[in-house]
Amino acid sequence: MQVNNRLFEIVYILIQKRKITAKELTDKFEVSTRTIYRDIETLSMANIPIYASKGKDGGIGLLDEYVLNKTILSEEEQNQILFALQGMKKLGKQDEKDILEKLSTLFNKKIDDWIRIDFSNWSKNNAQEKRFDMIKSAILNKELIEFTYYNSNGEESKRIVEPLQIWFKDKAWYLVSYCKLKEDYRVFKVARIKEIKVLEEHFERELPRKKKEERYNFKSVLLELEISKEMAYRVYDEFENEEISKNEDGNFIVNVEYPENEWVYGYILSFGEYAKVLKPNYAKTIIKNKLQKTLKNYL
Repeated sequence: MQVNNRLFEIVYILIQKRKITAKELTDKFEVSTRTIYRDIETLSMANIPIYASKGKDGGIGLLDEYVLNKTILSEEEQNQILFALQGMKKLGKQDEKDILEKLSTLFNKKIDDWIRIDFSNWSKNNAQEKRFDMIKSAILNKELIEFTYYNSNGEESKRIVEPLQIWFKDKAWYLVSYCKLKEDYRVFKVARIKEIKVLEEHFERELPRKKKEERYNFKSVLLELEISKEMAYRVYDEFENEEISKNEDGNFIVNVEYPENEWVYGYILSFGEYAKVLKPNYAKTIIKNKLQKTLKNYL
C-alpha cells in the first residue's frame, strides 16, 4: 500500500473508531511500529488533530471534535475525484478500489460503472499488461527499473532509468524517465521496452515542473495520403473525421501529422498497395526506396 493511501486509511479508521492501538495498525498495514508513528507525525504536521497516548487506555486517536470536512469540495469536484479513482480502479489495484469505496460512502454517492480499461491486446499473451503494471508500481514506489530497449531503427540497448511518468499519446504509451546511461531525461515507447526488471534501489528525483508542462514535441511530418476505399475500416478506425475527405471514386484523402521516424514509414507501408503518399515529395521518395529494397528480398 502506498504511503498516501495508508495515511488516508488511518484517518478513515480513526473517524470510525476514534481510537486504535499502534499494534492494530501495524498488523493491518504490515509495517513497523516506527512507520506507524512516522505516519502519525506526518498527519499531525498536516494539521490533522491526531494524538498518541501511553498507558492502559492509550492508543492513537483523533480529537472528538474532528470531522473530515467534505463540504470544502463542490459537487462537481467530488464527482471528478470519484471518476478519477474509478478509472484507477480499472487498473486492477486493490488500494484504489478501497479508497473509491470509502470516498463514495463519505460523499454519499453511487458511482455508475462508466469505464473499462484493458491494457492487454487481443492475443492471450498478457506481457504488455504485466509490463505496464511493473512500470506503474516502480513509479509509485520510486524504484529504478532495468530493461532492454529497441529504438525506431531496431537498435538494442540496455537501460537503467528512474521512471517518473507514464504518458499516453496517439494510440501509444510512453515512459518519461531519467536515464542513467544518457544522464538526462528520456522518453521511451512502452511497446519497445523488453525484459523489464524492477531493481531494489530507490531514487528521490521528481519530474521537474518544466518537464511536467513540456509536450515532448518530436520532429513531425504533415502527410497527405490517398487510401483506397477497400481500407475504409482502417481509415475510420485510425483517423479523425476532420482528417478525412473523400474523392469522387470513393477513395479517401487523409491529411495527418505524425512524428517523423521509422515508425511512420512502416505505418504507411502497412497499407500495402492500398495507400500512396501525395505529399510531401521527400516522403514519397523514402517510401519508394523502401519498397525497392523490399523487392530485392524477393529477387
